[in-house]
Amino acid sequence: MKSIAIALISTLLSFSGPVMAIEPRPICPAVLEAEINAIALDPKFSRSRWGILIESLDSGQVLYSLDSERFFLPASTIKLLTTVASMETLGPDFRIRTSVYSSGNGNVYIVGRGDPTITNTELESLAQQLRDRGISQIDTLVAKDGYFPGMTVNPNWEWEDVQAGYGAPVNSLILHQNSLDLKLWPTENVGQPLRVTWVRPEQGIGWQVDNQTRTVSTTEPEFVAIGRSFTEPIIRVSGQLHIGAEPENVFAAVINPGQNFLDGFKTILSQQEISVNRGILANYSQGSEPEVAWVESPPLSELVRTLNMQSNNVFAEAIVRTLGVQRRSSDAASSGLNMIAEVLDNLGVSRSGYVLRDGSGLSRHNLATPEVLVETLRVMWNSPHWEIYQDAIPVAGVSGTLERRFQDTPAQGRVWAKTGTMRGMSSLAGYVKSESYSPLAFAIIVNQSNLSTQELREAIDRIVVVLTGLQSCD
Repeated sequence: MKSIAIALISTLLSFSGPVMAIEPRPICPAVLEAEINAIALDPKFSRSRWGILIESLDSGQVLYSLDSERFFLPASTIKLLTTVASMETLGPDFRIRTSVYSSGNGNVYIVGRGDPTITNTELESLAQQLRDRGISQIDTLVAKDGYFPGMTVNPNWEWEDVQAGYGAPVNSLILHQNSLDLKLWPTENVGQPLRVTWVRPEQGIGWQVDNQTRTVSTTEPEFVAIGRSFTEPIIRVSGQLHIGAEPENVFAAVINPGQNFLDGFKTILSQQEISVNRGILANYSQGSEPEVAWVESPPLSELVRTLNMQSNNVFAEAIVRTLGVQRRSSDAASSGLNMIAEVLDNLGVSRSGYVLRDGSGLSRHNLATPEVLVETLRVMWNSPHWEIYQDAIPVAGVSGTLERRFQDTPAQGRVWAKTGTMRGMSSLAGYVKSESYSPLAFAIIVNQSNLSTQELREAIDRIVVVLTGLQSCD
């Protein structure tokens, strides 16, 4: 039991629900400081740290600032920087190609380049292309991993995070985002364990599930967690769901992503009646064999949309490594982070305003100031890629991680923002388009708090709703 790390998936599922409805109220810029201070400086936040910056995008005027030049833990709002660098460097039409080569002597090589979108559907396409070329038997299937040099797991991530699907390893052969996917179902009687099923039954082969869950009444809180052993094939699930509630998906990280991909492809080939005598993993190398099958990812514009809308860490880290592999380096992740910094330098975003340890925001060693987040937002406001960038950001009460926030408030449909959440912190950075004031860029971060995620989000959301009421006052 001691070797099992439990990764918190959701402290309280109800946190993602909408905030209470707030009536729109016109606000003059002169009283904005008092309005925000009434929220952020409430005594219940006396042990918390706030960093806030709000600027007019038309004039550049700072409308409100609170410790905006100081460092904070940004969590997933750091994805805004990753998105900018990838768009500027790779371009919105960039795609990631996965290739299959054949030597003609019975050996087939599959080479991955870090496409995070590959599922069984793409593997089936590859298998069908091989069938179309008359390949029905493979002596040795060689899966070439290692296109991304360096570690697959970020050494700055927390012990519990690397066990969960959101902290899955990132290599060059990614299948189903390198996660083991399970579903938890409430039973018909309170007190009984939740029913646990595998989303893809073939993934469950060889795994033991330690079920520490229960079905509870609707008056009790809901939460679920998942972890796995470092040394044994054991997955542990814990938590509780309401009787009659919808099932909840949970995700654990695979242990050996390259082998997971190889095994998955062998299964698909067998289903397509292509026999494989043996399969082996090998380091990446550029061979001279002809390409006989290939699939490509959606364009980068769609990848960054998934990245930001779902706050997808695997997509973010794959893109960082894709940036890094453009240069010869012993560590694609580190090289990618350096490229992000260089791109931001060229765009005028101050390097002194952030410290990057990953591109997803999962590392608690990342640092950013509200100023640098607003600088980045301002740069993209004037970028040729603005429309694509905007389309990739969640809309309040409408889409992505904000779909269930700001509903029935004046912010719904008028705020585009990236979320960030970790235990003890919450952040939100984006744009406000008011009907009676110039568009705004804002960054709001609260750190080092002992309050619940719900309380932190509600306070942030109240500030954003205040911003939607801004109007010019003569």
